[in-house]
Amino acid sequence: MEREKLKLYLVTDSTGLSEEDFLKKIEEAILGGVSIVQIREKDKSTREYIELAAKVHEITKKYKVPLIVDDRIDVAMAIEAEGVHLGQSDMQIDTARKIVGKNMIIGATTKTVSQALLAYEKGADYLGVGAIYPTTTKVKTVLTSVDTLKDICKAVPIPVNAIGGLNRDNLQILKGAPIAGICVVSAIMKAASPKETARKLLFVFEELEES
Repeated sequence: MEREKLKLYLVTDSTGLSEEDFLKKIEEAILGGVSIVQIREKDKSTREYIELAAKVHEITKKYKVPLIVDDRIDVAMAIEAEGVHLGQSDMQIDTARKIVGKNMIIGATTKTVSQALLAYEKGADYLGVGAIYPTTTKVKTVLTSVDTLKDICKAVPIPVNAIGGLNRDNLQILKGAPIAGICVVSAIMKAASPKETARKLLFVFEELEES
């Protein structure tokens, strides 16, 4: 997994948005600097998920940004997405690898060093670690300390991203953590200007990297 691609990772949330506004926010965020997109839909039927993911993929392909599908290997394969992201209660990574083949990116959510090592050993290409802060998304939140995040970065050779409640006002907590990037949901999806918000997030993160 190319580390640079993980710098600003958008996880989508379509809650309360029309399809038109949802797709528009994703495109604006990419124009602001988002380097990878994960579509996350917990409540849609398989058909609805595939139809929406295909529309998102048309946008991400236009800008050569990888699209990752949350949880659903079938949806990822149906739309020929670049990757799939698996949580701790989803399919084992080595089993998923057998299904999707060697070329599809597989990401994994981990919260501890032991989970991270297992995900790496089973073939994960990158890790999402958190939640660093409580979130307002529908996903159940269990907090991970920044010290644990740093320990995970040291324990595995694959890129690690921080996730959970991150916005440009609280990124300083990640100073000194050798992460590849940050995953953002609400800060961008609920922004009046996703493009400007993404641009500012990227600026703050790059400043953090250099400090």
